[in-house]
Amino acid sequence: MLHGAMANAQRFRPWVPALCRDYRVVRMDMRGHGQSEVPAQSQTLNMSTLVDDVIALLDHLGVEATHFVGNSAGGYVGQHLAMQHPSRIKTLALFGSAPGLRNSQALTWLPMVEKFGLRQFLANTIDDRFPPHLHGTPQAEEFLDALGRNDIPFIARFIEYMATQEWGDQLHKIQCPTLVVVPGAGRIGAADVYQPMRTNLRQGEVLVYEGERHSICEYLADRCVADLRSFLARHPCKG
Repeated sequence: MLHGAMANAQRFRPWVPALCRDYRVVRMDMRGHGQSEVPAQSQTLNMSTLVDDVIALLDHLGVEATHFVGNSAGGYVGQHLAMQHPSRIKTLALFGSAPGLRNSQALTWLPMVEKFGLRQFLANTIDDRFPPHLHGTPQAEEFLDALGRNDIPFIARFIEYMATQEWGDQLHKIQCPTLVVVPGAGRIGAADVYQPMRTNLRQGEVLVYEGERHSICEYLADRCVADLRSFLARHPCKG
């Protein structure tokens, strides 16, 4: 399981009880996030590096192939894993994860982060991530506290890179069954950002959570897990 930008492996903690009964669950802190080291400016940061990090972890754990679950930017990495290392990915489940962040509003975030700080920027734009009835709740405040602790120079670098990436025309390279869960009222990216997944994935299943914001993995964890388990039950890969 791989989290999104500014998050960490702990964001998937509510998912674990319902998954660990039947699966070995591994949650990874992406490079520069959570307990992973923040790379120096001189170190390369690109999709190949992030993919290699996951492959290195799978090799370390002795895992030949896995069911990969990715949220947002974690799903970006998962899509490239499935394209570059098809034998290592049994199934791919993507939550709020389009084929890239190019042509989104992501670059407009950086001046706001510089002006207000990361936590306050996230608070100011909470409606992009949580529905109104959850604004100001303990869950939303804990989310802001956790994501607001990130290293700002690294997050700026990460977002600047991701905002240049788009690979919708390459999705046909993904060979495995793929679940795409779309937040229907998501405001991160253009309205048609998921269309290439509908048309180009060979074994794609698109599920829309109508009226929901980007951070479905946070505030709809039970629903996400139920749909994930249903998807995995339909694709019980051996080995």
